[in-house]
Amino acid sequence: MEITVRPAVEADLSSLLALYGELNPDDTPLPDGSAKAIWTAIAEQRGRTVLVAVHGGETVGTADCTVLPNLTRGGRSILLVENVVVADASRRHGVGRHLMDAAVELGRATGCYKAQLLAADDEYVHAFYASCGFRPLAQGFRRYIEHGRPAGDGSEGGTSTS
Repeated sequence: MEITVRPAVEADLSSLLALYGELNPDDTPLPDGSAKAIWTAIAEQRGRTVLVAVHGGETVGTADCTVLPNLTRGGRSILLVENVVVADASRRHGVGRHLMDAAVELGRATGCYKAQLLAADDEYVHAFYASCGFRPLAQGFRRYIEHGRPAGDGSEGGTSTS
């Protein structure tokens, strides 16, 4: 399977939205105008590269990469990788490995000292990232922020003191 990985362009937007639909099938699809405005903001963001994997003219995978400037490690940046998706029909054909290799190379080319990501809590996902050279070296934490609720209203799932 011949796979090409390249930075996404606006013409890839509908393919990206389809892949994100596979990642989060319960999400309500974005209206076209909103998706285009968000894409414009992403494309203009310094240090941000959305990669796409293409096979036979079809977009079959993506990874969203952001180079974060950093004041530690001699000023070397950190590469944050998010929203890694391979189309269901293209899984187990090397697409994910090509994406992760391209992401790491992007980090290397921009002087990053590490590439970092959070992975779904599935053993096969962990095995995949380990096979790409990533190691589980830290405990990840995540806090979802509910739309429209002020912080501290007790809905965050934290410990209540009342």
